Amino acid sequence: MKIAPVAEVKAQFSAFVKASEDSPVIVTKNGKPVAVLVGVSDEDEIERLVFAYSKNIRTLLDAAEKRIQAGGGIEHDELWRQVDEDAA
Repeated sequence: MKIAPVAEVKAQFSAFVKASEDSPVIVTKNGKPVAVLVGVSDEDEIERLVFAYSKNIRTLLDAAEKRIQAGGGIEHDELWRQVDEDAA
């Protein structure tokens, strides 16, 4: 894993993007980590990263999990039955 200051990453951005294909690159500002460059290989991986780090999506998923634990929600098969029914 590489660690580099913002100015260096800015000056050699293409090189750091290439390096991120092998392992994450930690970007620092004033010696403190502020960002991570992570290489991705396909659209599914991008989607997983966006979902994992989206505060709004995380909040929705946490709320849904609490509803399920409280006895709410529906079974997976029932969800897809309803989706199919609505699509028809």
